[in-house]
Amino acid sequence: MLGRTANGLYWMFRYIERAENIARLVDAGQRMSLTRSGAVEDDWDGVLQSAGVREAYNEVHSKLTGADAIDYLMRDRSNPSSVMSCIEYGRNNARMVRTALTRETWEATNECWIELKTLLGRRLKTAELPETIDVIKRRAGLIRGAFHGSMLRNDLYNFARIGTFIERADNTARILDVKYYVLLPSVSHVGSSLDNAQWESILRSVSAHRAYKWAYDPEYKPANIADFLILNSQMPRSLAYCYDKIVSNISYLALEHDKRLPAHDTADAICAMLQKLTVKNIMDQGLHEFLEDFVSRNNKLGAEISNGYRFYQ
Repeated sequence: MLGRTANGLYWMFRYIERAENIARLVDAGQRMSLTRSGAVEDDWDGVLQSAGVREAYNEVHSKLTGADAIDYLMRDRSNPSSVMSCIEYGRNNARMVRTALTRETWEATNECWIELKTLLGRRLKTAELPETIDVIKRRAGLIRGAFHGSMLRNDLYNFARIGTFIERADNTARILDVKYYVLLPSVSHVGSSLDNAQWESILRSVSAHRAYKWAYDPEYKPANIADFLILNSQMPRSLAYCYDKIVSNISYLALEHDKRLPAHDTADAICAMLQKLTVKNIMDQGLHEFLEDFVSRNNKLGAEISNGYRFYQ
């Protein structure tokens, strides 16, 4: 029974986190498109690529426009990674494991679904997008808060947290890659006011704008921002922070069941890599190449976690 329940909680929290992360990705794309004087379709091409749905979008739409991209990412049921689809999947998993959830967690999840079903029931106007994204972030935060504040710290809690941080690490890498590799229009813009506005948009999209200024100089420097979002273990959406938590939660499972699985070794290896790296190492390798490799490793861990449920029966 534990394996099935763990599976449900793992995917419930992956989907809730993914819904918020897709909304953040849309927020990043919208903010950056507003800094441009033209060719905003390139911005949304990058966002769709980073969300991993560019080809699927082409199957539904013959032309790329910002409005269609936003609609596809926010509410299109044919897109399994849209915000509405993820909220639906998350709630379905919550229903499946409802007896393993506290009342507060289930109510927060159900209320999130009810409100977003109304908000995303029709195509959004541009002026409605910021408030809708804020509602998504608030609702996701309420679910996490209810869960964190009321659940026993047992195997089920650990699986839910692992799902959250695997999904979050994937999102941070993708958002950073959108800016650095896809959306920067020209080398000539590096260090310009346009470049700085886009970096600020990236930081705001991961709720890190003010925290960055606490940790680094107010000036936006690509190396500092990469260090902040990848290696800074105090930043709760950085890759290093996510993997510190993944290793912690997955280690509890190994201790509880006296059994190590391939996922334990993969998580340890990724965490060790992040601890040894410097931002200079990353920049020398190429930020896009590093992020591409990281996403691949993170996906491998996710697959190994999924395959490991049957060992926790």
